Amino acid sequence: MQSLLRSINQTVKGMATRVPALAWRKELLVQPPRLLLRRTSTQQPHQSLKDFGLPNSSWSPEMMDQFQKFTKMSEDGSWQRIPSYNSSVDSMPAHRKSVYSPRKQKEACLFVRNVATEGHGFEFAMFYNGAERRMVVLLQPGSYLEGMIGFVHGGAVAAILDHTFVGCGIYAFGIVVTASLSVNFKSPIPLGSVVLVETKVEKVEEKKIFLSGLVRSTDTQTLHTEATALLIHLDAKTSSHPVITSC
Repeated sequence: MQSLLRSINQTVKGMATRVPALAWRKELLVQPPRLLLRRTSTQQPHQSLKDFGLPNSSWSPEMMDQFQKFTKMSEDGSWQRIPSYNSSVDSMPAHRKSVYSPRKQKEACLFVRNVATEGHGFEFAMFYNGAERRMVVLLQPGSYLEGMIGFVHGGAVAAILDHTFVGCGIYAFGIVVTASLSVNFKSPIPLGSVVLVETKVEKVEEKKIFLSGLVRSTDTQTLHTEATALLIHLDAKTSSHPVITSC
């Protein structure tokens, strides 16, 4: 009789230790964690790449107006819209991949494309003018980019400037990396507003590429940020492991 009671007691204790664990697992099944970041690994090989530089439901009327304006300017070939994916490798222009074959990281995601919810991160479209060696990004910064209350974080401004500088350099010369970036903030950018991020090649000295840039309102009346950058043009034979890195 005592051995039977001892066995029942042990069984009850075992169940008591297992119930919290089982309840915790059940909670995970009922309420799975929120997925906030994009990952290129979620894209199956048979799926076509998603171009995040195209309009979506989060774009404001002003963002759509600017997109249509630059699309119209692209009709004569002076400007071209640059596709934008969530992988650095996929975002490289095809004519540059022919001389440089980077290895795609399975879990890597381009920093300025890593917010999964449309409208909360960097919403932008890229346009390039080859004759002027100039890149313009139409930017609508979302609520996840907040710094001072109601305004865009300075680091987010620097990030999109760097992305625009590098994009301009890649389309003008080939594979480049940022050696230096100088940013001068003039006025804060309200979250959800639409601004123009503009960069232009100023001069070239061998492998050194000097560019100027600015961020301003779409009516060009408000200057938010001025910037300069020095990019280094990498040799295709040695660029698989660059010493200098960029975002």
